[in-house]
Amino acid sequence: MTAETAERAALRVTAAAKLNLYLHVTGRRDDGYHLLDSLVCFAGVQDCLSFYPADTLDLTIEGPFGEGLSSGADNLVLQAANRLRETAGIKSGARIVLQKNLPVSSGIGGGSADAAAALSGLSRLWGVNGDAIDLAGLGLALGADVPVCLFGRAAFMTGIGERIVLAPQLPPAWLGLVNPGVAVSTPAVFEARHALKGDTYSPPASFDATPATVAELAEILAARGNDLTEAAIGLQPVVGDVLDVLERTETVFLARMSGSGATCFGLFESESEAEKAAQIISRDHPQWWVQAVPLLVDTA
Repeated sequence: MTAETAERAALRVTAAAKLNLYLHVTGRRDDGYHLLDSLVCFAGVQDCLSFYPADTLDLTIEGPFGEGLSSGADNLVLQAANRLRETAGIKSGARIVLQKNLPVSSGIGGGSADAAAALSGLSRLWGVNGDAIDLAGLGLALGADVPVCLFGRAAFMTGIGERIVLAPQLPPAWLGLVNPGVAVSTPAVFEARHALKGDTYSPPASFDATPATVAELAEILAARGNDLTEAAIGLQPVVGDVLDVLERTETVFLARMSGSGATCFGLFESESEAEKAAQIISRDHPQWWVQAVPLLVDTA
């Protein structure tokens, strides 16, 4: 196969940013894994993975957040690829190019979304029988967020990430995403939460209501929270600064941290409101990563 033919044969899969609209820590198993309850959705900004037929398996990383990111065996994309290849008995390889557009270690599932995209894209490239392989199980071994990223639609995620239930239809909404440029270690945040709260946990908070407007969605979410926020602020105080900035935005309905941080989001009703907020925040904090993007609400 010529290089030109290989380029034409590429598969491309996007890996959308994951958001935790709320996140409750509901307990801890004897093996140390925390039990979670979260409403997970996806935002209209993403990494992109391209897959090319090859004899060996290798990964190239490009994009604004690619610098310094390992392309070796410790990368979740290659871990996902190797697990799938071993499980499915695949002898072929692949050349994978990751366009890294999302901040690293930022609470929006970049690595998990990339791993899920790798499992999905390589299954297609290699002709893997999806009914014969438990992709969600493979994903869970890589991280708690990988199964829900494979699911790819707004969902309630519980347990250690293995239980996923389709969420009610969410209303059209826009988001202001803000990352202050600091990496936050998820294990460190959970350790800090335990130091603050001990064995005190939150109840599950899934709901059956179908909010028709952004205001109704914000009201539902306001009765819930992100149990990792205080711990993340203790480790990276700038997270609190980001939340303060978002909360002072004129038209924001809700400001919250996603996952274990440091990315936070503001919930807006319209594109123009989100864009205006993003412009003001970018002007005042040019070193921050700021995006105005839609909430992806299509559950078809």
